Amino acid sequence: MDRRRFLQTAAAMTVMSTVRAEAATRLPIEMAVEYNMLPTKISILERFQLAKDCGFARIECPTTPDQGDAEQMKAAAEKVGLPIHSVMNMDHWAYPFSSADPAVVEKSLDGARVSIRNAHLWGATTVLLVPAVVNPQTTYKEAYQRSQVAIRKLIPLAEELNVTLALEEVWNKFLLSPLEFARYIDEYNSPHIRAYFDVGNVVLYGYPQDWIRTLGKRIVKLHIKDFSFKHQPGTDNSIAAWVPLGEGDIDWTAVYEALRDIAYQGTATVELDPGDAPYLKEMRRRFGLILSGEMPKKAQEGV
Repeated sequence: MDRRRFLQTAAAMTVMSTVRAEAATRLPIEMAVEYNMLPTKISILERFQLAKDCGFARIECPTTPDQGDAEQMKAAAEKVGLPIHSVMNMDHWAYPFSSADPAVVEKSLDGARVSIRNAHLWGATTVLLVPAVVNPQTTYKEAYQRSQVAIRKLIPLAEELNVTLALEEVWNKFLLSPLEFARYIDEYNSPHIRAYFDVGNVVLYGYPQDWIRTLGKRIVKLHIKDFSFKHQPGTDNSIAAWVPLGEGDIDWTAVYEALRDIAYQGTATVELDPGDAPYLKEMRRRFGLILSGEMPKKAQEGV
């Protein structure tokens, strides 16, 4: 082999080694986008196409009671090649499972049943549920007990249609520690009840990497968003706010390592404010950095 051929071969091998190294560090997680992040002034089909064009592999859609719209979403997903992987249930805030009013609980159950049937129609594997809401009318203990009674009523339909009910920790003054969340999931004793872990939602009172390791295999889906405690100049105060990926206080390297440690494989959905194509593409790029363990602590440091 002459020197020129040798150098060309060596260069090619270096490129291949780099590609393999990058692939080896990338977590086996599909990147999805929240349907509500897409512009509302375009058609359903155009929204799906935009998500695909911006580099997302899957999408999470909201509860869709209108059968015509649900069929359009199914057709758009199939035409574009962008699977709907999950349904975000919509009635659990206005009509919590933990209400003392049986009519309110039944309204919530009806909405969840629509979500489960949406999931079955679309080929989605999960329905995201907020399990309970603690408020002045509902104590923590009541929320815990009532929500489990209500959600158990959904398990037969979930089993029949092979859909997982993925319970999410949100700002509902409920399930405030990873140990309690794990216990709450385990008490259902059902493979159709799992955790939908939102990385950004726990930053006020915990560390997402801790929650990830504690919940472990209970996690079936992930929400990805960033959160910041912005210091107000000239004061000792901070303003809490959702921010674009990489611009908040989440230690994304620690999150990456925790997901790697529990060997999470599945789908993660970015859940941020809506925006146009350049914005969506940039969030997709930063999403890729997170899943490769390459996200700097702050976007201004090089994201």
